[in-house]
Amino acid sequence: MGIDPGTTRIGFGVIEQKGSKLVNQGYGCIRTEDCELAHQKLDRIYSEVMLLINRYRPQTLVVESLFFNSNAKTAFSVGEARGVIMLAAAHSGVEIAEYTPLEVKQAITGNGRAEKNQMQQMVKMLLCLSEVPQPDDAADALAIAVCHANSRRLRELAKVK
Repeated sequence: MGIDPGTTRIGFGVIEQKGSKLVNQGYGCIRTEDCELAHQKLDRIYSEVMLLINRYRPQTLVVESLFFNSNAKTAFSVGEARGVIMLAAAHSGVEIAEYTPLEVKQAITGNGRAEKNQMQQMVKMLLCLSEVPQPDDAADALAIAVCHANSRRLRELAKVK
C-alpha cells in the first residue's frame, strides 16, 4: 500500500504483485476539511489509514519521504501526517518503507526529474489501467507502491544471483 502524505488530501494506492505483474487493488484519497483543527485532521488520517489497513491487509505500507520546500509550516504539518500514518502501520504490525520523490520518479520513469504527467502515464501503463488515476494524490500513491514493489523484486533477484 502506497501513501502520499498530506494534510487535506492523502492519496492511497494498493497493488498486488503476481509474479512479474503488478495489479491494482484500489486507490483513492482521504480528505480532511480546512475547518478542522490540526489534531482533528490527524485523528481522521489515523482512523482512515487504520480502516484501509484492515480492509486491504497490506504486507508493507510505503510512504513518501518528506520533501522540504520553502514553506516550513506545510512541511511540519505533512510531517505530522506522516507520523500518524506510520503509527497506524506500526500499531497494525505492518512493515514500513520510505522513498524520496526522486527515487519514486527514477523507479517509475527512469528519470528522477520526470514531470507529473509522465509519472501518471507510466502508472497507468504499468498497472494496465484504462485511465490515469485521479486525483493526482492517488496516482502518486500508486507510483510509490510500484516503486517499492520493483525495488523489492530487484533485491530478491540480487539474492538469487
